[in-house]
Amino acid sequence: MADLFDIPNSGGGTTNEGAGESNAPRPLADRLRPKSLGEVIGQEQVLGPEAPLGVMLSSGSLSSLVFWGPPGVGKTTIARLLADETDLHFVQISAIFTGVPELRKVFEAAKVRRANGKGTLLFVDEIHRFNKAQQDGFLPFMEDGTILLVGATTENPSFELNAAVISRSQVLVLQRLSLADLERLAQRSEKELGRALPLDGPAREALLEMADGDGRALLNLIEQVMAWRVEGKLDTDALSTRLMRRAAKYDKSGDEHYNLISALHKSVRGSDPDAALYWYARMLEGGEDPRFLARRITRMACEDIALADPQAQGVCLDAWETYERLGSPEGELALAQAVIYLALAPKTNAGYMAYKAARRLAKKTGSEPPPKHILNAPTRLMEEQGYGDGYEYDHNAEGGFSGQNYFPDGVKRPVLYSPVERGFERELKRRLDYFTNQRLKKQ
Repeated sequence: MADLFDIPNSGGGTTNEGAGESNAPRPLADRLRPKSLGEVIGQEQVLGPEAPLGVMLSSGSLSSLVFWGPPGVGKTTIARLLADETDLHFVQISAIFTGVPELRKVFEAAKVRRANGKGTLLFVDEIHRFNKAQQDGFLPFMEDGTILLVGATTENPSFELNAAVISRSQVLVLQRLSLADLERLAQRSEKELGRALPLDGPAREALLEMADGDGRALLNLIEQVMAWRVEGKLDTDALSTRLMRRAAKYDKSGDEHYNLISALHKSVRGSDPDAALYWYARMLEGGEDPRFLARRITRMACEDIALADPQAQGVCLDAWETYERLGSPEGELALAQAVIYLALAPKTNAGYMAYKAARRLAKKTGSEPPPKHILNAPTRLMEEQGYGDGYEYDHNAEGGFSGQNYFPDGVKRPVLYSPVERGFERELKRRLDYFTNQRLKKQ
């Protein structure tokens, strides 16, 4: 995928040689391509004097890089300008269209270039789409200096790139452009085009919001608006009639999927129903399957509300069943109400922590048998082995509680469940304390 300011060469990639002038119409994104890193809008966190790239350039020591960020924030632009700043030959390839034969040619050309005293900055767009073997193929050429690799990805490098590639590179996070960044880009567009956007204030802000942090998308929208040649200024309603709002970036199998469900879960855990509803709605707007949300909401009830409100799980299951009966969009309201209920319910993770502690203890103690006094003895042999000897039937004990040990003989009694003083779990803590005291007395 091309970035914000690309010019392709005849081979399908791009290079910093042979980009001749043409009389063909030039898109606005091409005309506004920055000529230096100082003209790049946004990304101060990586380009500033004390930021990673600023420090590298000032010290004259540029390492291999991986740019991780959403589309339209200048990944290709910055890579191309880095080549100019460091006097490296710029070569661009895309993992979508490049196979092993093409990679070999790129590496061979870089070797020849290096032998002639010229380094190569190889920019790999969508680098995460290369498989493990292909990614490993970069390593020897990175290590011997044949190429300086700059990869670009919209996916989390921790999951999508080989550890060996990441260990030889610095990962820099590029952020979506803010509204202030987009406004600067709009002003630069107006200066280039020689006239102002025919929009009133609210409509102008709506146009910036439509771009959703994507600079290239904004420039495309501006070109459309400028082509209308309208008299006066359009308001928000007129703009919305002529332009469709850009679909929110959301990949149901990618980073946004996990980022947004994490935001929803943590908003519920943080007892913030407004934030929880917002993230729930964001996922629905992105096309998320409501059944996935129903499942995750029910998990939240088990993990974060649990026995502080034993009804919470039932509320979620009822909402889930309601969705299955009504379908979309009516059933989504039931799930929204479950989200509100969970956000305002008392919270505890004591049961969740107890479960994890029990799993760890079970793994550690292996095959320790139960104590013989709580084993049944259906045969004479088992009776002779002491199965069931000394067992006290709790219903016959004083207070209906015998206080016997139920852990394996070789396992020291642990404390796994520690309820909190919130919601119904306050009552469970009172009961637990009672039985703990009774057990100590009987022992």
